[in-house]
Amino acid sequence: MVIDKNQPDSPGIIGSTEYVSVGKSGIYKNIPAKIDTGADSSSIWASNIEITPEGILKFVLFDEGSDFYTGKVISRKDYKVAVVRSATGEEQIRYRTHLRLTVAGKTINALFNLSDRSKNNFPILIGRRTISGKFLVDTSIKNVPQPPKNPKTTPLNDELRDNPREFYLKHKK
Repeated sequence: MVIDKNQPDSPGIIGSTEYVSVGKSGIYKNIPAKIDTGADSSSIWASNIEITPEGILKFVLFDEGSDFYTGKVISRKDYKVAVVRSATGEEQIRYRTHLRLTVAGKTINALFNLSDRSKNNFPILIGRRTISGKFLVDTSIKNVPQPPKNPKTTPLNDELRDNPREFYLKHKK
């Protein structure tokens, strides 16, 4: 496939990690996001998720421990639920709503699952439904530096290297 970047409707090229903006006027700017073509849907870190007695979905993006947290409550009348299966096979019910997303200078209306991504390296995951027809992903491009490796992993790899069989016996399930 040949891409003519001069055509206004041609898909943009993005990397496997990008800085994105979310919300009207990009209220949340320069948020690191992982572009995951293996994920069907997109997900954003949300907290304090509730449904009011009037049936309005209210939530806050990110959480107090995040550099991106503003405390601004977002209200939505247009939302749905989805049963989402994690990589480990666990099924969870998640609320879904549209948010304005700007990636590589292109603003789109994207559907996001609201979830606790506090333990993930990236507070936003952008799946293939969001980028399909709009972007091509070049996995050699990483516009967000990779976070440092998990400090718990290094000693485990040292232990494995020193005695693989003993490591296996100790940690097998």
